[in-house]
Amino acid sequence: MGAAMDDALRRLDSAVAALDLAVSRRLDAERSRGDLETELEIMREDRVRLGAELDAVTARLAEVEAAADEVGHRVGRAIGAVEGVLARPEPPEA
Repeated sequence: MGAAMDDALRRLDSAVAALDLAVSRRLDAERSRGDLETELEIMREDRVRLGAELDAVTARLAEVEAAADEVGHRVGRAIGAVEGVLARPEPPEA
């Protein structure tokens, strides 16, 4: 009976070790999946934030371009006015 008991205990120890290894692998896999899900959520949040920032920058760029166009037109009119004054003949001195 001693040999049978020793054999049964060895098989039980082997089964417990295999179970422990399987549980450990399962926990590692769950942890890795949780880490990946966390990273994916962070990337989604970054994408939303970057999209909003891009929209804001694009709108600001449109405003700056419109202001630059207006300044360009005003400068053009000012140059025209200065050229008009310079092109006038000088009145003769009395």
